[in-house]
Amino acid sequence: MADDTAPERDPMLFSAPPMAEQERMVEAMLFASAEPLSIAEMAGRMPHGSDAAEAVQHLRRRYAGRGVQVVRVGDRWAIRTAPDLGFLMQKDVTEERKLSRAAVETLAIIAYHQPVTRAEIEEIRGVSVSRGTVDQLLELEWIRFGRRKMTPGRPVTYVVTEGFLDHFGLESTRDLPGLRELRAAGLLDARSMPGRADTSDDDDAEDDDQGDMFEE
Repeated sequence: MADDTAPERDPMLFSAPPMAEQERMVEAMLFASAEPLSIAEMAGRMPHGSDAAEAVQHLRRRYAGRGVQVVRVGDRWAIRTAPDLGFLMQKDVTEERKLSRAAVETLAIIAYHQPVTRAEIEEIRGVSVSRGTVDQLLELEWIRFGRRKMTPGRPVTYVVTEGFLDHFGLESTRDLPGLRELRAAGLLDARSMPGRADTSDDDDAEDDDQGDMFEE
């Protein structure tokens, strides 16, 4: 016989919070996180039944046109200063050094041709790629190792990271500027195309003639 005296469960205890509250949760997480967060990471911290993806979109619309914005970085999300207000932060940025021309060209090739092997980078540039050039980009966490290529020797490939996208304010590599724009900015030129006469990175390492986009 059923126990009619058993207390009834409050359905509100097992329902998701109102969307406005979910939006506040997402806002708090993105504001406090030093790194962009994925939808799965945010959902894992929210009450059962919450829709982190929808909450992010609500928050993104609410911040549209404000001094800070909710931006997509790869498959993650972050709160960042509005692009047109970046000049206000310039005094807070310490510029230690610029990348060498070799590193700039190598980074651009990886971004546009990923996943790409060292041999393929050298073929495109027309020169050998020193280990130090690749190590510098790995240390900056702007590139990482991709899958090994299914060719003899199984060479490793390189791809750009979400840190690279975040640094340059890109949602994905589809937002990269065109090659013509890169050349206009001084990041690529005819010398970086196949058939270049140089045979090493030594001369490039001392060449600081490049745009500001790839400054560290």
